[in-house]
Amino acid sequence: MISCDVTITNSVGLHARPATFFIQKANTYKSSIWVEKGNRRVNAKSLLGVLSLGIANGATITLIADGQDEQDALDGLTDLIQKGFEN
Repeated sequence: MISCDVTITNSVGLHARPATFFIQKANTYKSSIWVEKGNRRVNAKSLLGVLSLGIANGATITLIADGQDEQDALDGLTDLIQKGFEN
């Protein structure tokens, strides 16, 4: 199991459209992936879970992955976030 912190820098945060891109990307990996904000942790492959965190621009979240492609998962999701959710 590995984790990394990442700051959301796009203007709307992790809401609606960016969250959809995030979940789609997370679902391409076999590892279990979670998003943690504060004391709450949700499944990164669940749109409702991710939206429930209310992640706004400037928020720092922790991505946690556990499985055979855990490093690839964190690298890919971090890259997506750093590019502002543009493919």
